[in-house]
Amino acid sequence: MNLSVVIPTHNPDPERLRRTLLGLRAQTLPAADWELILVDNASASFPSAGYFADCAVGNLAIVPEPELGLTAARRRGLGAARGQIAILVDDDNVLAPDYLAQATALFAAHPQVGAAGGKSLPEFAIAPAEWTHEFFPLLALRDLGDAPLIVTTLRPPGSPRNEYPACAPIGAGMVLRRAAWEAWLKAPGAHALSDRRGTALTSSGDNEIVFQVLEAGWSVAYFPRLVLTHLIPAGRLEPDYLARLNRGIQESWMQVLARHAASPWDPLTPFGARLRAARAWFTHRAWISPAARIRWQGACGHFAGRVRP
Repeated sequence: MNLSVVIPTHNPDPERLRRTLLGLRAQTLPAADWELILVDNASASFPSAGYFADCAVGNLAIVPEPELGLTAARRRGLGAARGQIAILVDDDNVLAPDYLAQATALFAAHPQVGAAGGKSLPEFAIAPAEWTHEFFPLLALRDLGDAPLIVTTLRPPGSPRNEYPACAPIGAGMVLRRAAWEAWLKAPGAHALSDRRGTALTSSGDNEIVFQVLEAGWSVAYFPRLVLTHLIPAGRLEPDYLARLNRGIQESWMQVLARHAASPWDPLTPFGARLRAARAWFTHRAWISPAARIRWQGACGHFAGRVRP
């Protein structure tokens, strides 16, 4: 078994999961060369056996993870993986038909790379309003162009602190080498950030993986030949959702930067964070539009994430 695909899922949407599985069934890499591990992360609603009749792929294993949280589910899936390469796939990702084959070839050609990703392109259930476009990066969408990018170190020459690479892979479609993901699994405190946890929109579990991979001596890369489609339901374009998402992402981001000596900001007291959030209400003029309120919520998360015990 050369490659493992790990899909963590919590109360999955049946149609989006079906699209994800059909995308895997269409892969050009021979089915004998890879396995699929579907992690049921404390779901109250999970497809029955009959659901998989028209979208099942070979070598499918469904494993339970009772601890709620994306990080716990990823750890469970990677712990069960038999491949030398693993690909993290969300339950709303449709991989291009050559994704697994490209991942295999790219990792063979770049033995120093421990983690990599590529393009995550949207398929919207409804046409997004113009004002939402600035928030697309919050939805795990990215296209860094058509040239490969590789980063070999966390601390560039002359930098006073570690710097998170702009080309680092996101969780959707992240490709990992076994030695690299095992370094993450074994790292003290690597599970401290739960990432998504039920309806809570915390984040940065993928950033934690990237930090651990780089600290273990591996490179990280962006390979544009890796392409997936991210299915975006209408609810994820609602202002309330984007506001909660921005706050959760920014708070988690501050925490993971501080954990890895990469934060350029000083810590705050709880009072200081509240005071800055109140000031930011006026700075961002949060009352004038949904976009302004979403920006303000991101600022609130930023300040909250800088509070240290």
